[in-house]
Amino acid sequence: MGTYLRPSTVAEALEELAAGDREGRPRVIVAGATDHYPARVGRPTDEDILDIGAIADMRRIQETDGGWRIPAGATWTDVVVTRLPPLFDGLKRAARAVGGLQIQNRGTLVGNLCNASPAADGLPNLLALEAMVTIASSRAERRVPVAGFVTGNRATVRAADELVTGVYVPNPGGGADTVARSTFLKLGSRAYLVISIAMVAAVMVKDARGRVGAVRVAVGACSEVALRLASLEAELIGLVASPGLSDVLRSEHLAGLAPIDDVRGSAAYRLEAAGVLVRRALEGLVA
Repeated sequence: MGTYLRPSTVAEALEELAAGDREGRPRVIVAGATDHYPARVGRPTDEDILDIGAIADMRRIQETDGGWRIPAGATWTDVVVTRLPPLFDGLKRAARAVGGLQIQNRGTLVGNLCNASPAADGLPNLLALEAMVTIASSRAERRVPVAGFVTGNRATVRAADELVTGVYVPNPGGGADTVARSTFLKLGSRAYLVISIAMVAAVMVKDARGRVGAVRVAVGACSEVALRLASLEAELIGLVASPGLSDVLRSEHLAGLAPIDDVRGSAAYRLEAAGVLVRRALEGLVA
């Protein structure tokens, strides 16, 4: 039978992680636990759990240090109800599409990130936002780009004695004359309560002349980890941000994707769907 710990401070949590569990195995960290416990229905739960849900000040999303901090306890509902600039519109759209209201009220953005599923709805958005992951341990604190945090299916660079305390989203800047917006589109077998077949998150910054000053496009559920379309982004820079912008997209821009065949769709279908979603996302941002 596993143990269950619920520390009230980050320091206590890091102390427990440094100590490990009774048998030298790493503790399983949960916040909302919306993925952990359902995956264990019908079998004994023998892991040693560290529940960070009681740690104070782990839910308030706030502007800080030229950007925004989303702490590890912030739920999907917190993302939706917090007043944030249009830069976060895509993340808010993802938050409204994750499960039902019960899941949104309990599940956390950081938990979705750490779970590292290829179909995690939060990951393409965090890639497009160029977010940084803040990781703490009793040894030190470090920041890792989201692109380098997830290394594979259910795999991250977090060490056993480390705790992800939140993510930091930098302000894309560009001055008062620029406008940064984002969007998120997903394809599933139905509108809600569904795992994505393909999804796209995009961020665009327009300059004072109405041209693309910066753009980030990330595709999820079409590779082991979500990927940005770097070659497409490079071609879009400097173009007029007007309807028809998505005509730039070509098949080679999607070449880095590696979708699989499964019960939700074939690899070929996923690849074509990703292209359609990218076009719709770009047209939505310039509309």
